[in-house]
Amino acid sequence: MSNNVLVTGAAGFIGANFAEYFVAKHPDYKVVVLDKLTYAGNLENLKNIKDKIEFVQGDICDFDLVTDLFKKYDINGVIHFAAESHVDNSIKTPFIFTQTNVMGTHVLLEAARRAWGEGSTNKFVHISTDEVYGSLGEEGYFTETSPIKPSSPYSASKASSDLVAFAYKETYKMNVNVTNCSNNYGPYQHNEKLIPHMIKLALKDQKLPVYGTGKNIRDWLYVEDHCEAIDLVFHKGVAGERYNIGGHNEKRNIDIVKLILKRLEKPESLIEYVEDRKGHDYRYAIDPTKIRNELGWSPKTKFEDGIVKTIDWYLAHPEYLQ
Repeated sequence: MSNNVLVTGAAGFIGANFAEYFVAKHPDYKVVVLDKLTYAGNLENLKNIKDKIEFVQGDICDFDLVTDLFKKYDINGVIHFAAESHVDNSIKTPFIFTQTNVMGTHVLLEAARRAWGEGSTNKFVHISTDEVYGSLGEEGYFTETSPIKPSSPYSASKASSDLVAFAYKETYKMNVNVTNCSNNYGPYQHNEKLIPHMIKLALKDQKLPVYGTGKNIRDWLYVEDHCEAIDLVFHKGVAGERYNIGGHNEKRNIDIVKLILKRLEKPESLIEYVEDRKGHDYRYAIDPTKIRNELGWSPKTKFEDGIVKTIDWYLAHPEYLQ
């Protein structure tokens, strides 16, 4: 049986890191990348593996295109990253998020169902976010059975796409997994996101805007650790299961900003507190016990090491801050 895998959104941050990881670990696979190349997609992210993948520029919402890809390349596995993912943008332009994240996921699932037939063992992994669970207080962790309580148009669109994926498992007996990860950081991340954005501003000696009091807490996961977890889910995940992937690295936003300033030898006087984001969740934290017990995964990178590697990578690749 051939190993022909469709990876969507691999010109983006996590997808590009995963594609690099996957082709290095599984040279016997044919990897087809489908990416629309929106503002967050960058072909430069794939330059190290351009000769090892088949790249197709296109929209996951284009059913005819997706269907043709399944036929042309005999696709028998899908790892689905493609998504609109910036919360602030979802507040400004919510319809785009519903279209891409919900309808795009639905198109991929339906194309896979028609190509593979009901009850197929071919794997479809849908990459999602811990934001579908909403907000935590000071205590507790998100588990795979936590209530779904999204707070933004972005997280609502991801929660909806999760449910469509699970519905295809129940109705058509597809071999589907959903992964919900905490905040990723590392190479190739678009500079609209917190860490590269703050690096960019600090290097220009511009003000660093911090929402509210900066005490909102996120669980941070180094992207390479996330890639390893997804690979395990793709190959060993139990059909129909959700897996939470977290780094056990909880940090306040303000502490990350101060750490970046310290590493760059910039003054904390550059910090500027601004009006809080609408519907801003207070805390995210993941309990990764299930994936650790079932698949043997745990994060390898300590935040203190990963953040230094990340800052140094952006200093070495300033074009990503433009």
